[in-house]
Parts: sequence; C-alpha cells; structure tokens
Amino acid sequence: MLKISRLSKRFGQRQALSELSLSLQPGEIYGLLGPNGAGKTTALNVLCGLLQPDSGEILLQGQPISPATKLLVGVMPQQNLLYQSLTCTETLAFLARIYGLHKKEIQQRINICLSAVNLTDRAHTVVGNLSGGMQRRLSLAAAIIHQPKLVVLDEPSTGLDIEARYEVWDLIRSLKQQGVTVLLTTHLLDEVERLCDRIGIIKQGKLLAEGNLEGLRKLIPAAEVVVLQTDDQPGAIALGQSHGFTPRRYGSDLAFWVPELLDLPDLLNRFAGISVESISRRPIGLEHIYLEVTQDRPNRQV
Repeated sequence: MLKISRLSKRFGQRQALSELSLSLQPGEIYGLLGPNGAGKTTALNVLCGLLQPDSGEILLQGQPISPATKLLVGVMPQQNLLYQSLTCTETLAFLARIYGLHKKEIQQRINICLSAVNLTDRAHTVVGNLSGGMQRRLSLAAAIIHQPKLVVLDEPSTGLDIEARYEVWDLIRSLKQQGVTVLLTTHLLDEVERLCDRIGIIKQGKLLAEGNLEGLRKLIPAAEVVVLQTDDQPGAIALGQSHGFTPRRYGSDLAFWVPELLDLPDLLNRFAGISVESISRRPIGLEHIYLEVTQDRPNRQV
C-alpha cells in the first residue's frame, strides 16, 4: 500500500530525515514512534505532499506522490482544523466538494461518515458547540469522507479523556475492519500496544527498530523487568549484576532485566543483605523497548 524508500530531508544544518525506509501493508495499522524532533512530522508532511524530499521516493499503491494520489490519502491532523461556525454536515459537505465528490453522492457519504463516528444525532450541530471528543471524531470523519485507502492519524487521541479515547480507538479499529491502511503517530505507548499490528521507532530521521510487539520484545534479553525500591541502590546494582541481572533506570525507578522468571522469595533472596522497601515484577512492555532503542547508552550501564 505504502512504500517509503531512502527518504532524506534537511533543513539548514539539521538532518530531519536520513534515508528513512518503511512500508505498510494493505489493511494494517502501523504505529510510528519517536521522540520530539525524530522526523515523524517531516515524514508525514512529505507523504501528504506538503514538503518535497531532498532524495528518496514514496509510492502509494505503486504510484509516486502526485496530485493524482491525493485522493488515496486521508489525514487527521493533531489539531482539529475545523470551521467552528459550520455544522457537522456543512463541514463534511465542504470537504467532499473539495475532494471532487459528485453532488449526488455527497449526502450519502456524509450520512455514512457521521454514522461511522457516532455523530448522526449531531449532524446539524455547530462544530463550536461540540465537545473535544466529538470534534476529534468529526476530524476522523473528515479524513475518510472521500474513501481513502490510507488514513494518516497524527496524535489522534491527544487531549481526550479516557472515555473519548476509547471511542476513537474503536473507530480506528473499524477502519482496519474495512480494509483501510492506517499510519498512526502518537506519544501514547498504550495506544500503540492496543491498536498497532506493527511498530516503527525512529530517531534523528532514521528507522532504528521495526516489527510487531512480540518481535520487538526480543530486543530486550530478559524474561521480565523487576523494579526495586531501596536506600542502597549501589549495593542493589552490584548484587543484581552478580546474578546476571542488567540494571536500568526508568525515570526514578531502579529496574533490572531478569533473564528467567523467578518467584518472589527467590528474587528477594538474590538481594539479601540490603534493605528492600518494595519489589515488583513487570512484563516487558513497549515503554522498556522504546527507551532502550531511543536512549543513548554508550557503555550500556545505568
């Protein structure tokens, strides 16, 4: 569906993209992760035709990016770029005309899209009177009004409460069920874990890791992560390393990669001799993978 090959873009002295290559299969949800300044927005802007790359190529269904491919892509930007004085129906009708939909099919597409995002009862409500969650849903309806094959979602649930976030997630899943390919960028790692078939992690414009969650877990050679609270962290690190545990810090937490599953008494026994305030066991999650891939660890130590 989408193939990005050796894409590069520089702004002055800053290399925003450096030979970025990735591909999306039809009907999959692909999560693109990376810290601020990693190149995600630049890549999306090139994909949408808003920027020209210095080198590289993007193909949509085998076609280079051009005015002819614009109908293949729908975009839900991070900010709701909606006219606050229009109704939901007027908003979608305006966009449908821009996309060149025939007059006879516009109302049908409006009805379908409003139903898809559960806004049928708000068809004639002014956008400015909608809640934040409803405006995000309308933004998604706007992205699919022309039946695109690829939908780009930039931070789709940012700023939403948990109930509205779940609604948006269900809508994204429904796109997949319809065979639509979804490219998702977000800082919410649980969003990616719940929704995405595959995940790409980029930094400084380069793709550092890619795969499904199970495959990415193999990047961390451990059975689980153990988090320890103690007032003797140097002693805990020394003991952990003596047992083959790899120490890591996640924020203020001192953690260890443990190569095999151990029961709690055995774990405590490994740290005998120091005061342990608490100990907890956690499965390897996307948070651990993301930090390991994106953080610079020249000597791989805490």
